Amino acid sequence: MSLLILAVFLDLSWAHKLLSFSDVWNVIIGKGTWANNLIVEDNAKRVCIGSVVGAGLAVSGSVMQAMFRNPMASPYLLGLSSGASLGAAISILFAIPFIPLAISTPLLAFVFCLGTMFLVFGMSHVGGNTQTETLLLTGIAISSMMSAVVSFLTFIAGDKLESIVFWSMGGLYRASWDNIMVAVPLIILGIVVMFSYSKDLNAMMLGDNHALDLGIDVGKTRLILLIASSLVTAAAVAFVGVIGFVGLIIPHIFRIVLGPDNRILIPVSAFGGAVFLVLCDFISHVVAPSYGVLPIGVLTAIIGAPYFIYLLRRRRNEVGWS
Repeated sequence: MSLLILAVFLDLSWAHKLLSFSDVWNVIIGKGTWANNLIVEDNAKRVCIGSVVGAGLAVSGSVMQAMFRNPMASPYLLGLSSGASLGAAISILFAIPFIPLAISTPLLAFVFCLGTMFLVFGMSHVGGNTQTETLLLTGIAISSMMSAVVSFLTFIAGDKLESIVFWSMGGLYRASWDNIMVAVPLIILGIVVMFSYSKDLNAMMLGDNHALDLGIDVGKTRLILLIASSLVTAAAVAFVGVIGFVGLIIPHIFRIVLGPDNRILIPVSAFGGAVFLVLCDFISHVVAPSYGVLPIGVLTAIIGAPYFIYLLRRRRNEVGWS
């Protein structure tokens, strides 16, 4: 909790000349100057959506890793990010009449992201059952296909190329209070649903047969968790773009430190994801000021990829490395 408070204060303090913590605190208690009030209020939008999106992606990653019994699983495993990117690219390239771009882009990203999950689940549901391996392979195939379509749309984008590229890099700069009012309830709802199934998820980690012996409807539980995880991911990427590695590295770190009990892991991952993304947002503003604000998706990959490789090398036997 103290780390989250520190991260929030750091991000709220960002300006061309950083505010002191006392300046931020004075604004919070209603004693700030007019200029400081404007700075903190503008930063607060990014802090709010960043903390909730970070928590949501981390929890979704934690659930995916437990459900598929694979530490390399992430919220984007089933092609959700590719689906969202396709929806956003279509919206940017082909304007929808009477609907502003600021609304149509997150709307289509959200719809395509959720639609991708149902498409993958439907195509992998054979003979009344959904095998984990089939689900994963179907997700990889659909993701590759949609990524190819996004690449083609990017190729023909012309003067709209920059918009598509920057959306795909991810960023909290699009945050507005209207967006927050839509995204936050959906993400919190998804987190609550996933946490409510944490006990069942613990049993499923031991294998489907073991979970069935304990009276758990594995198929129904898996579908509910997939829908909740996809809802969180869709709500997140719809408003901030594709931000990778939060749902991959954060739950993996805490699984190593705290163990596999999802009743503990899910809430701790939520706090960890919030801290990580808010800190990354602050760093993205200060790391290269002469170039402007670094896309946060780039920064999470720069930080997350090397550290995740380090973790995999340390625990290679657990993920099947020889």
